[in-house]
Amino acid sequence: MVKIRLSQTGSRNRRTYRIVAIEEGKKRSGRAIEVLGYYNPLTKPAELQFRRDRIDYWLGHGAQLTPATKKLLAQHP
Repeated sequence: MVKIRLSQTGSRNRRTYRIVAIEEGKKRSGRAIEVLGYYNPLTKPAELQFRRDRIDYWLGHGAQLTPATKKLLAQHP
């Protein structure tokens, strides 16, 4: 099953995240099927950029959002 979740990037104490479509059993920072956007919590205000059309595509094909990703996307319609 495909999940839409966050993948960590950046160094320790300077984390940024990619929003990715990835198989459920893969490692947190494993190879993603597609990169859908990114999230940078270090900027004020936090920067979130994503491709809504591709997220809708994956959701239409049975992908599921993780709770953290669902919360982020709900805050930025």
